[in-house]
Amino acid sequence: MAMIIGSVCAPSLRAWPLALLFAGVSTMTQASEPLYAKNLSPVAGLFGLPSQRSADIGPAGSWAFAAHGSIASHYVAEANARELLNFDGETARLALEVRYALGHDWDLQLEVPWLDHSGGHLDSLIDNWHDFWGMSDGGRSDVPRDLLDYRYQGADQFSLQDDSSGLGDATLSLSYRFYGDSSSSASVALGYKFASGDEDEFLGSGAEDAFIALRFSGDQQSDLPLRWHGQVGYLRAGQSDLVAQTQERDLWFAGLSLDWRLAQAWSLLAQVDANAAPMDSDIDGVGDDAIMLTFGARWRFAERWSVDFSVIEDVQVETAPDVTFQASLRYAPH
Repeated sequence: MAMIIGSVCAPSLRAWPLALLFAGVSTMTQASEPLYAKNLSPVAGLFGLPSQRSADIGPAGSWAFAAHGSIASHYVAEANARELLNFDGETARLALEVRYALGHDWDLQLEVPWLDHSGGHLDSLIDNWHDFWGMSDGGRSDVPRDLLDYRYQGADQFSLQDDSSGLGDATLSLSYRFYGDSSSSASVALGYKFASGDEDEFLGSGAEDAFIALRFSGDQQSDLPLRWHGQVGYLRAGQSDLVAQTQERDLWFAGLSLDWRLAQAWSLLAQVDANAAPMDSDIDGVGDDAIMLTFGARWRFAERWSVDFSVIEDVQVETAPDVTFQASLRYAPH
């Protein structure tokens, strides 16, 4: 677009700012991605619920890489006449992501995570934050800080009280863009989660999952530099021995993301993600559908490189970690 404007209006100096503007918008459209956000609650995090991603596909034969780091703090203490749930601890997760564009409208994506469950170091910070704002902490200040204690007693029983770390469940997905024009794309993705993590250490579910997702990406139909992303999908979860009696195997997931390009190098992003409850339970922490809200910023510090910083909150309380701090480093071919 910039070349066309420049060639037609070369005599006019006023055409060059317009050409640069159109070039900047084109770059923004190609480079935009949702924030990486995963529900790392100890049970929901076992399953292969995919994070949001752009519906766009890179140039044929191109590679894209990303590293996503997360630290999530958990606290849920809930009981009724038949069940008891306690989630107290911290999850650190590092995921390496690779994409390869098989053709103009196809790509493969592989994600390999590494997880660490421990007592962590965030309890004091979160307690002080609640105290500063006079917010209820759900009783987390009444228990010892930096303690790891995952327990459920009911139709199923599980427990994790010793630190654990290792390889999580890897995911491979194939995406096909079935619609694309100058400002929008739509794609369908099929994904498969391998049972590569140790379920006894809460590093994986111990079973394979499969999912299908519909995704879209498109510019806001206005003068504002906004780009939307969204997804909706279904996951068929394999049977996990950890929650064999109460597991919900048919899980939906959905999300909507907004990228506001403030300048050539900076964006502010906001998104909502939701997923079905992983267990058939009257305990909110595992029996209610999850809703998470994420806010973040993106810095494009080099031509093909960017870094994201974001914070994820559990809008539907206790269905996701109390807070998750997230950072991503990305390399894209355009």
